[in-house]
Amino acid sequence: MQMWSNGASSMMWERYDEEVGSLAAAPLLTTSGLLEQLNVTRDTSDYLWYMTSVDVSPSEKFLQGGKPLSLSVQSAGHALHIFINGQLQGSASGTREDKRISYKGNVNLRAGTNKISLLSVACGLPNIGVHYETWNTGVNGPVVLHGLDEGSRDLTWQTWTYQVGLKGEQMNLNSLEGASSVEWMQGSLIAQNQMPLAWYRAYFDTPSGDEPLALDMGSMGKGQIWINGQSIGRYSLAYATGDCKDYSYTGSFRATKCQAGCGQPTQRWYHVPKSWLQPSRNLLVVFEELGGDTSKISLVKRSVSSVCADVSEFHPSIKNWQTESSGEAKPELRRSKVHLRCAPGQSISAIKFASFGTPSGTCGSFEQGECHSTKSQTVLEKCIGKQRCAVAISPDNFGGDPCPNVMKRVAVEAVCSPGT
Repeated sequence: MQMWSNGASSMMWERYDEEVGSLAAAPLLTTSGLLEQLNVTRDTSDYLWYMTSVDVSPSEKFLQGGKPLSLSVQSAGHALHIFINGQLQGSASGTREDKRISYKGNVNLRAGTNKISLLSVACGLPNIGVHYETWNTGVNGPVVLHGLDEGSRDLTWQTWTYQVGLKGEQMNLNSLEGASSVEWMQGSLIAQNQMPLAWYRAYFDTPSGDEPLALDMGSMGKGQIWINGQSIGRYSLAYATGDCKDYSYTGSFRATKCQAGCGQPTQRWYHVPKSWLQPSRNLLVVFEELGGDTSKISLVKRSVSSVCADVSEFHPSIKNWQTESSGEAKPELRRSKVHLRCAPGQSISAIKFASFGTPSGTCGSFEQGECHSTKSQTVLEKCIGKQRCAVAISPDNFGGDPCPNVMKRVAVEAVCSPGT
């Protein structure tokens, strides 16, 4: 399978910067202390702003060149962005195993009143686990400012103001109507003074062909995607870490064995349903939380250049069970089959590898074993010219049993090419 670009450079991107902690046109809640996120948002948005203010005396030592202040925040997850006076100070996120966040980082405060805005991000609702309905999300504290002349100042129980969602969500910037209701920055302005929270839009035409489509988001950070007002979903370019050098399967199982893709995004391509597209001028909207390079976002096609199968001669099938339950004696139904299928618009043009016997390896690197039927290639070449093909696995079909009393199987790799 290959993914190839379809005119990324033709997308002309525009940007609209989200207002950090904007209080405009949103229902507000002000109370003492920190509230659980989902109880406030009621799942109407992934985002909840926690906002408070801190007064700093001009005589503070850190303002005279002393040690900078730091802010520590405890959160139940799932992600967190810290802003001071509208400027991003840091971000943190939980993991699949532990969604809790323990953040501590330096912050830039000035003399006078400083606005602290914490954007908490929830990535879906829990639906499995012991008493999952009691699990918390959002900033649960403590929130502590360290390094003041007085020592540490606990902000947990002071007055906090809450805002559900983003301004761009309230204006429905992801919809066809909402995207036309604001003025978007264009051209060279997009690359200047980029804010961490930004909305991007572009238009594209539906490419020709029957191949499946996807968006290549490898240049972005974390956010959400919409096409023609329909949500593609959330994206988060987490990069795989581990040891990709050890490929031995010997010994007991461990999750860290035989790792692959180290240093690569855990997910890069995001499926685009063709039923959502119109022939031309499809609206693509991206909300990016961390910052990224939209010029490298591309619409890609999935091209299947080869297909493989690896099936044993006694592989179970539903027909086996149906035959046994009905008591019918139909040996031909009990034969396993190897199935090959190219993508729509393609057909099998060649058989790159075929072996009935004891082949080894995986797709792309099959090798003949000690037991091999010399007629394997001839039998599978009957599939050439077809978009899909099924071949029964039996010694009779392959000109005899190459190794009696040995469990055999068929491994095959077929080349797919555009149909004629």
